[in-house]
Amino acid sequence: MSAWLAGLTASFRHALRGLAVSLRGQRNLRIHALATVVVITLGLIWNLPLWKWVALWLTLGLVWCAELLNTAIEGLCDLVQPERDERVRRIKDIAAGAVLVAAIATAVAGMLIFL
Repeated sequence: MSAWLAGLTASFRHALRGLAVSLRGQRNLRIHALATVVVITLGLIWNLPLWKWVALWLTLGLVWCAELLNTAIEGLCDLVQPERDERVRRIKDIAAGAVLVAAIATAVAGMLIFL
């Protein structure tokens, strides 16, 4: 196996490990996972056209990315500043707000697609 392919394989392995760690440790990400399964199931049952699948995958991906970034930011904040700090609280709140915005946008898109 070439060094390039070995590096690529390692990158995917690290990313999948990050997903697994996040799913085990983050209740909200498990909620997003359940919602993702429900939405995909409904899409299959309703035989959605391709453009609606594209919209669903983009918005679902947005929520997952926001939640994973929020998890990383919170973990980094806790590592750098383990004591309670108002600045860290604000940073965490802002990151959580980004997840909320993504989740609301996805919910609205889902309602427009399914209703």
